[in-house]
Amino acid sequence: MILLRRGIRPWRPWLLTTPGTGGCSYTRPPKPQILCMKLCGNVNAHLSPLYSTAVPPDEITVHYRCGLPLITLPLPSRKERCQFVIKPMLSTVGSFLQDIQNEDKGVRTAAIFTTDGSKIPATTLMGILLMHDFKLAINKVTYNVKCPKQEKMSSEHATEMETMMSLVHRLFTVIHFDEYQKKKENHLLEKIDHLKKQLQPLEQLKARIEVHSEARISRLLWTGLALLSIQGGALAWFTWWVYSWDIMEPVTYFLTVANSMVFFAYFLVTRQDYTYKAVSGRQFLHFFYKNSKQEHFDVEQYNKLKNDLDEAKDALKHLRHSLYFRLPVEELDDKN
Repeated sequence: MILLRRGIRPWRPWLLTTPGTGGCSYTRPPKPQILCMKLCGNVNAHLSPLYSTAVPPDEITVHYRCGLPLITLPLPSRKERCQFVIKPMLSTVGSFLQDIQNEDKGVRTAAIFTTDGSKIPATTLMGILLMHDFKLAINKVTYNVKCPKQEKMSSEHATEMETMMSLVHRLFTVIHFDEYQKKKENHLLEKIDHLKKQLQPLEQLKARIEVHSEARISRLLWTGLALLSIQGGALAWFTWWVYSWDIMEPVTYFLTVANSMVFFAYFLVTRQDYTYKAVSGRQFLHFFYKNSKQEHFDVEQYNKLKNDLDEAKDALKHLRHSLYFRLPVEELDDKN
């Protein structure tokens, strides 16, 4: 039996003698205590936080976080789920599908259809797409996507949203205008350099053909001059040494009429006046195309490259003019 003392240290036990122990005293061991806890109320309510509903791995879900929609879908080759953050007013269906293909190179084909099977164009905004349920086809596997219903905005709120979107678009254009113009300028410069490299061998071949054609034209003109000189000398010889002017006058008249008939026939065939410059230019083109076939010079390809080069140079000049005056290209077109 254990008794507690009274005094300064009452917690120290006071030992009593027990009969049959020879005057020795002992302490009894303390009885073991069991701590019991009882759950009050519904037991299922206490166990519910330990369980969750797992999303099937082959299902596409759409939910909103911080005001932006998140589309979670399975990637076919990586066998894992990936989340895509969507900007409803900026992202399009085409950009969303391109993001999927960039994320997983195993995605060969991707398309979005309505619930009745109609294909949705790539230019459709994602904000319009997420208003209704749709189907997403990835590598011939079709997923049914259910979009959460959103509250319809009032007309005043919709007007405010459109005004805010317009303001954001204008601010974005002003901030990134110089960067966009510089990128476009670099793109045009690269295009011009590429076209010049393609035109360089064609220009050299064209120069050789032009030199050869010019030489043939020069020989043809000198031959015509020689023939006219021979004609004049023959008429003079017949007039003063063989016959008289009375006999040669009708001959010269008929020669003049014959030349006039030749010139008129040339006009009927070519629809051009018979001038030496026009004749030489026409004959030059005849010799040029003839030599081009012999030298395997593609005239159509050369003309196409020259037109592309001229258009690129005009676009670059137009762009630099807009950069100088700090005007967008659309406003510059209106002023011009």
